[in-house]
Amino acid sequence: MRSRRNSRHNRRNRGRYTIDLPAHMAECDANYLRLSKLFPGLEAVDAAAIGVDFHGTRMEVRLDVIERSPYTTLVRLSQRPEPPWSRKASLTIRLYHDARSAEVVEYQGRKHFLRAVYDYPNADMRQPDEKAQINRFLGEYLSLCLRHGVAAEMPVLAS
Repeated sequence: MRSRRNSRHNRRNRGRYTIDLPAHMAECDANYLRLSKLFPGLEAVDAAAIGVDFHGTRMEVRLDVIERSPYTTLVRLSQRPEPPWSRKASLTIRLYHDARSAEVVEYQGRKHFLRAVYDYPNADMRQPDEKAQINRFLGEYLSLCLRHGVAAEMPVLAS
C-alpha cells in the first residue's frame, strides 16, 4: 500500500518544474561581472552608455541608476532605438554588491518574479521558469554587448 501512495505522489510531481538554484545563482553572478565590465565605475556615476554595432545596426545601450543603498544598487538597462522584437526593451536589475550578483526584478515595465516558480497554467500566462529565462536573457544580451560594444564618450544616438 505504501509503494502505491508514493507512486501516485511521484506521478503527480514528475512534470513539475523546480528551479536549479546553483545554476540560477551562477547566471546572476556572471551577470554582475558582465555589468561590471561593461559599465566600470558604476558606483561613482548615475548613468552610463555604450555604443553597440551589431552587423551594421548601431544602437546605444544605457544604464541608469534608480536607487542606491550600502549593499545594493537598482539600475535600469535600456536600448535605443527600441528593437523590433520588443516595444519597451528595458530591464530593471538589482545588483547585490556584497554577494557580487545581479538579478532582473522588472522586465518591460512589469514587475515580475515575485516567485521563483509559477504554476502553469496561470492567469498571467507566466512560464514556470520565467525568472530563470529572463536572467538568462540578460546574460545573453550583456554577452552580445561585450562582443560588439564600443566605448563612447559621447552617446552613439541622441535621446
